[in-house]
Amino acid sequence: MTKSICIIDGHPDPEPHHLIHALCAAYAEGAASAGHKVERIDVARLDFSMMLTTAEFETPPPEPILSEREKIARADHLLIGFPLWLGNMPARLKAFFEQAARGNYFLAQSDKGWPAQMMKGKSARVVVSMGMPGLVYRFGMDEGALKALERGLLGISGFHPLHHTIIGGAGDLDEENFKSWQTYFYKIGVEGV
Repeated sequence: MTKSICIIDGHPDPEPHHLIHALCAAYAEGAASAGHKVERIDVARLDFSMMLTTAEFETPPPEPILSEREKIARADHLLIGFPLWLGNMPARLKAFFEQAARGNYFLAQSDKGWPAQMMKGKSARVVVSMGMPGLVYRFGMDEGALKALERGLLGISGFHPLHHTIIGGAGDLDEENFKSWQTYFYKIGVEGV
């Protein structure tokens, strides 16, 4: 079954040599080869500001966010990739999600006491790269940024199922391991998961 897939490359540095960029590209290539419709959001290349007030949050975002979030609307599945910076997602990616969420986009008011899940029926995978060992992040840091994204935005807004991939020691990957991760992301891109 073919899917519409939106890849959100959340690395804030547009230089192409980063692992996250390579994995997003490999996933896109695999997905396209299997006939999936692929759209990309490259957060590093977008020009937008931080959201500062509650009043802003209640209104739709300005361009280019307004157009970019239409890619999310068209998608059946999201791939979100980012490097762990200071124990969290980079501020630029967080600012993108805050801007994209404006105007009841991910969640809407409901009379049932729980927000209406505007992304119900969509699935997502998150890939997080980091310098520390993945097990330290998983057990020592309790996967804080990953859980915040999966529970605080994706899960509560209806994305299901949610999958993730944690890549520790990213700065120390040799060429063979780098290519191995690219191959893995190509394969899961083919599967659209």
